[in-house]
Amino acid sequence: ELTDAEAIHPGYGFLSENANFAEVCEKCGITFIGPSPESMRIMGDKISARQAVIKQGVPILPGTKEGVHTVEDAVKVAKEIGFPVIIKATAGGGGRGMKIVHSQATLPNAFATARAEAQAGFGNPEVYIEKYCEQPRHVEIQILADKHGNVIHLGERDCSIQRRHQKLLEEAPSTISTPELRAAMGDAAVKAAAAVGYNSVGTVEFLVDKHNNFYFMEMNT
Repeated sequence: ELTDAEAIHPGYGFLSENANFAEVCEKCGITFIGPSPESMRIMGDKISARQAVIKQGVPILPGTKEGVHTVEDAVKVAKEIGFPVIIKATAGGGGRGMKIVHSQATLPNAFATARAEAQAGFGNPEVYIEKYCEQPRHVEIQILADKHGNVIHLGERDCSIQRRHQKLLEEAPSTISTPELRAAMGDAAVKAAAAVGYNSVGTVEFLVDKHNNFYFMEMNT
């Protein structure tokens, strides 16, 4: 405001993913070069993101539609969907607040640890549970959307080479992609973006199992 700036480009990370900052820019009449605060909030919360894309027919792994708050509920969910499962922080990212559980015996400790890590890392202890996809490929689709509702995808990149859930190498195109798989994932990515009225560049992340079935994981806004 002091410099009469008309727009702000937030760079990457930090403020670029801060819905509150985008909202402040909006209230001050300054164009935030990025997605709307509303779409950032929905996709920033893993549970609301799952709920949004389900409505558009985007495939997701079996799991909870709401946060899991007690060990008893966690055990019940895990039994319903079958071990192994993965516990994830609702507000999480970067591999923090994630615990893979292979048996009921190890679930209570994993559940408590995931909640503690979520609280320490994101200020929110809420977690959810989904089926663990063993030895998946991690494939991302880049999308581009405007404020008029037009969304396109720009192909995929394979980010499967990771250490502690942190990407080390990205490869494009993915060596597992067929024209059919690429088209299907691209269509799902476009639907995921449209589900929240997205209007910027973004990355929709999928897990691909050994049978080439793919599942929405999250969207980086």
